[in-house]
Amino acid sequence: MSYNIVLVAPEIPTNTGNIGRLCLATGSTLHLIKPFGFELDNSRLKRAGLDYWKHLSLVIYENVDEFFTLQKDKNMVFFSSHATKLHWTIPFEDNMFLVFGKESVGLPNSILEKNPDNLYKIPLYNEHIRSLNLSNAVAIAVYEGLKYLY
Repeated sequence: MSYNIVLVAPEIPTNTGNIGRLCLATGSTLHLIKPFGFELDNSRLKRAGLDYWKHLSLVIYENVDEFFTLQKDKNMVFFSSHATKLHWTIPFEDNMFLVFGKESVGLPNSILEKNPDNLYKIPLYNEHIRSLNLSNAVAIAVYEGLKYLY
């Protein structure tokens, strides 16, 4: 029982390291889609992932097209601050793919436009904030979903 966490073009190594540690803690697989804003041997990534990184179930894709070609039949939900449905209404299932965009701009419009029925957001209750930190958002989504698996 687990999830697949997908990061599309992650930019900040410490976020990716923290998310990797979260994946290991929750039995999830981390899927990273290039281009990255850092090298995988970055010291900040390794520091955030601690010595757990070597135990992580990790899949790397050269680009978005490769990811969608290889995973085309999988059950996926996409996170965007522009979505209208809230994350606690996701019909979580085992092995579901939870897809997150890059820290600076989120998911590309091409992905959002192809998946309008599977877009979700984590609510924000203050107009002075645009989004949550990526690793926080992933943690919220994964732990919300875990209650449906256990």
